[in-house]
Amino acid sequence: MEQKKEEENIEFVYGTGKRKSNLQKLLEVLYSYQERQQNYDESKEILGERNSYSKTDKDATFMRMKDDHMRNGQLKPAYNVQLAVEAEYVVGVGVFQNPGDTVTLKPMLENMYEHTKMLIKLLIADSGYESEENYTYLESKGIASYIKPQTYEQQKKRSFEKNISKRENMTYNAETDEYTCHTGKQLKVINTFNKKSKTGYISEVTQYECESCEGCPHKEKCTKAKGNRRMEVSKNFIEKRQKSYENITTERGVLLRINRSIQAEGAFGVLKEDRQFDRFLTRGSPNVKTELLLLCFGYNINKLHVKIQNERCGKPLHELKTA
Repeated sequence: MEQKKEEENIEFVYGTGKRKSNLQKLLEVLYSYQERQQNYDESKEILGERNSYSKTDKDATFMRMKDDHMRNGQLKPAYNVQLAVEAEYVVGVGVFQNPGDTVTLKPMLENMYEHTKMLIKLLIADSGYESEENYTYLESKGIASYIKPQTYEQQKKRSFEKNISKRENMTYNAETDEYTCHTGKQLKVINTFNKKSKTGYISEVTQYECESCEGCPHKEKCTKAKGNRRMEVSKNFIEKRQKSYENITTERGVLLRINRSIQAEGAFGVLKEDRQFDRFLTRGSPNVKTELLLLCFGYNINKLHVKIQNERCGKPLHELKTA
């Protein structure tokens, strides 16, 4: 079309009172499409695996804030900040674009080891970090897992114990690899397949199906399926979750979990409430991480001073209070 314009010596006109040729109109439409496509491609490159980004800080992702005074789940451009704490000192920081904590554990630990060569013997974390991929990673690095299962608090309730649809409330026979439901029917293996996560981790999933749910008086409480009840289970995940559950329920596990609440959550509390730091002053992931590091340097110096004053040097844990 550009060539045709030159060959036929067509003059493009602009402004009021000027009549555009059909060729000019078509070219302007095509150029507008091209510009729009370039904007789409640029936005897609900035997004990566995210679902949003801020125009004022393209590294930031829109996340739901806990401090929303209107309590309407307002979205704001933010970063997912991670702190690793040992003996009340911040020993590792991470600034991530993902709202969820699950995918931050592995890169956080790898970054810490790369810069400090710190050998970690065990890791205490809340249920937000639980996944089969994280369990497998910790095991491969020889790190004992003290991650609270996502069902930990639910299993304490009577409603969970009475819920016949839950796998945890079914009897499992390891020899025959079968589950027994509330009415005594068997859930048998019908398929095994691999499932790939967003991060590329592949887990093996076993699918079970009840031999017959026809005429079962408890079917409405057990499943919404029109046919027989089906259930997908990752045996590897269940095994590692059980091991982590056993770790956190020991006397030492209880002590470590309480100290995680005091030390890790306490570090955030001091920075956000005592220091009144609830908003980053810089933009861009590298600048935000630098700002966070400076804050944590100040936090650690102050923590050392407090521990000296209280004669707590050399005491990495707070002891449990006995009645």
